[in-house]
Amino acid sequence: MARIDPLTPPYEPDVAERLESMMPPGAPPLLLFRTFVRNLPMATAMGTWGGYELSKRLSLSMRDREVLIDRTCARCACEYEWGVHVAFFADRVGLTGAQVTSLTHGDSTDPCWDEERDRVLIDAADALHETAGIDDALWTRLAGVLSEPELLDLLMLCGWYHAISFTANGIGLQLEDGVPRFADVRQGPVA
Repeated sequence: MARIDPLTPPYEPDVAERLESMMPPGAPPLLLFRTFVRNLPMATAMGTWGGYELSKRLSLSMRDREVLIDRTCARCACEYEWGVHVAFFADRVGLTGAQVTSLTHGDSTDPCWDEERDRVLIDAADALHETAGIDDALWTRLAGVLSEPELLDLLMLCGWYHAISFTANGIGLQLEDGVPRFADVRQGPVA
């Protein structure tokens, strides 16, 4: 059971407006957003930053973004946000089943990762999760494939999805219907 229940319709006009702004046109609001609007000033403030993180203004490609988000959420054991992102974006950004499995249960040395860029993104998400920092060797690898704006976006994106994961896990948010679960991707060696 969720510790804070998501709002259910009918919504007050200001809440309905905020929820509409948080979703693609015509899509019903996610449980997470319906919970955020219980604190409408917070949800409104989050809209600006969250909108940036998921927009074309982010200097990272959509694929880079999803590799980082999926890995960060998996490392935070946030099945809710991981599942939403895998369901909505994994196919769109060309993540294979083996890569989704690796992001969830494996690491950057799995054979499904052909590109150094993908491997270093995974290593960065792991380092930030484990140590809240990036050592000099990893920074050198990152700087070899990412621009300064991309480096800054990477750091903030991982931090943002730690915050989202902490919130979803902390409130005991129920999983969305129809999205994958950690158990849906096989465990073990990743080919």
